[in-house]
Amino acid sequence: MNWKALLSTRRFGQTQKTGKGSGDIRTEFQRDYDRLIFSSPFRRLQNKTQVFPLPGSVFVHNRLTHSLEVASVGRSLGNLVYDKIKPLLSDDEKILVREMDTVVATACLAHDLGNPPFGHSGEKAISHFFAEGDGKKLKDLISAIEYEDLVSFEGNANLIRLLTHQFQGRRKGGYALTFASLGTMIKYPYDSSQSGKKKKYGYFQTEKETFTELMKELEIPLTESQKGIYARHPLVYLVEAADDICYQIMDLEDAHKLNIIGRELIDELFMGFFPGENNTVRRDKIKQTLTEVTDPNEQIAFLRAMVIGQMVNAAANVFAARFDEIMKGTYQGKLLKEMEPYLGDALKRCEKVAVNQVYNHPSVIKIEISGYNVIGALLEEFYRAVMDPESDYAKKMLSLMPLQYQSQTTDDYKKARSVVDFVSGMTDVYAVDLYKQIRGLQL
Repeated sequence: MNWKALLSTRRFGQTQKTGKGSGDIRTEFQRDYDRLIFSSPFRRLQNKTQVFPLPGSVFVHNRLTHSLEVASVGRSLGNLVYDKIKPLLSDDEKILVREMDTVVATACLAHDLGNPPFGHSGEKAISHFFAEGDGKKLKDLISAIEYEDLVSFEGNANLIRLLTHQFQGRRKGGYALTFASLGTMIKYPYDSSQSGKKKKYGYFQTEKETFTELMKELEIPLTESQKGIYARHPLVYLVEAADDICYQIMDLEDAHKLNIIGRELIDELFMGFFPGENNTVRRDKIKQTLTEVTDPNEQIAFLRAMVIGQMVNAAANVFAARFDEIMKGTYQGKLLKEMEPYLGDALKRCEKVAVNQVYNHPSVIKIEISGYNVIGALLEEFYRAVMDPESDYAKKMLSLMPLQYQSQTTDDYKKARSVVDFVSGMTDVYAVDLYKQIRGLQL
């Protein structure tokens, strides 16, 4: 792969290059970043669950604060990696690649935009509706791969649709982001038929042409030509690492604030990233700071910052070491899986505690159950209305759907997709309120 193609500033859906406004000194990638910051889907993240219920008396992360933190870490990773690979680049490449930090930060901002209300339980609720609910009737009416898109709803694929699809009343190209930014958001460069056991994939069948156009413009090669699986954009590895670093560490900090895990345990987990003689300087700095800062929450925040810095450096080192493989499209690993063993072990301990004590905590489980009921009910109501729109009740239901989601097509798959677009774009609060209102629980 080559950086000139990978960092294409061409904007999706635009036939010719659009000029900047008078006095606009931003680069094309900075414009992408700003465009997302001011977008409605990004604002809606403030009322979407990260892990714990919203809102609460103790402020914990929502999808918005999580995305901002991931973007911050992604920018740092981009800067650090550029510094490490700069000696390997030509003079022309250095000018292009210098902006990799902005491209990575932009993709980090967007990485959760395709997630429905109630997080991963919302994804499962959508899938369940089409696998076991009324949506199951579609199985014999649409193609097998279209049905697979619905029974294994994927937020990553929904992200590409959200940003590129021309919804009713919107301009061609969706948000008209650069090809480089969009390519950096495609974590799984294949469709639902190629997703395997993980059920993760990068685009719906409605965006198949979009995906192909992106791969062609960015000159990303096929790694398995028979299966139609492409290599990843190199910067995807940095976006993935930034997200993993943030959620693994910040979820534990939130759990501590909510008294789900104790101070002694979180100290043990975080200090596990600084064992042995190799970390003597860092450990001394930590001890000194913790004697100066006596507020418990600030102490945890400082420890968390040190852990994130440690992991950012490690991930950047792995990227630099694997640079040739990444650029050839042959690298199949994850940066955080190849950190020094002591860091990998420390991260595994964090993951074990998160799964056993955080993600299975009653407050989290209750949100997941609510997600199933609320999302399932909304899909049921609007799906029936879209599929049989002539009754008075159906017309009233459809009047509640914004114009951009109302589909004029006779295609059953696209009808179902329009309902999923509407429901998946809701915030947790809006979904609950609408559910109560249409079920007569709140007047």
